[in-house]
Amino acid sequence: MRMTVENVMTTDVAAVNQKASFHTVADLLINRGVSGVPVLDDDNRVVGVVSEADLLAKQEYKERHRGDYYRPSLGARIRHTVGSEGSGFYKSLGETAGALMTSPAHTTTPDAPVVVAARQMDKYGVKRLPVVDMGGRLVGIVSRRDLIKVFLRADTDIEHQVREAIQAVPGEVTALGITVADAVVTLSGTYDDHSHAIAAVRMAERIDSVVAVHDELTWKHDDIVELPVVWGGA
Repeated sequence: MRMTVENVMTTDVAAVNQKASFHTVADLLINRGVSGVPVLDDDNRVVGVVSEADLLAKQEYKERHRGDYYRPSLGARIRHTVGSEGSGFYKSLGETAGALMTSPAHTTTPDAPVVVAARQMDKYGVKRLPVVDMGGRLVGIVSRRDLIKVFLRADTDIEHQVREAIQAVPGEVTALGITVADAVVTLSGTYDDHSHAIAAVRMAERIDSVVAVHDELTWKHDDIVELPVVWGGA
């Protein structure tokens, strides 16, 4: 029911060793048409990510300090490093992927739900996540574009998955109808109990490929009891 990162990730990953040169990183970004790549140690473990922004820090700092050979004061270096050797002035001096990268990298695992990966990207403001095994070794990469592919499944496949999911809902249903158009599911039919109709809709909504669920279900018995509203304090 829930799709995982393994279902959508790319295994042909552009990556660099932490000892790779500035030129090697730049060449890889251009030739592979990507804006960032994982950085690996000698055991293929992900130790960071280097992006176009990391490379551009060098040129940006030069422009800011009036020439390639200008070395700013200690105070200026402290202000721009913000207490980290992975940013500002120190990053502008970087010659290798290890010196240029942003570390630690935000990663995910093959068995993580795609919803969790999407939330990570949103939380950290990144466009992709390296996918690692239990040892931290690179096995793939998942991007925002990969996650969008979840919604491009065939309507017939979605209908089959919805039908399987709803079979787990208890109770009897009469004339159950499931139609899917552009990943929008419409449910119709009559359940014995209101709670079972609600459960059917929830099961359909939980499927990652589903964009929306239109609820046209009815029921014979309303077993949803609303608690009375009590006005005033205790």
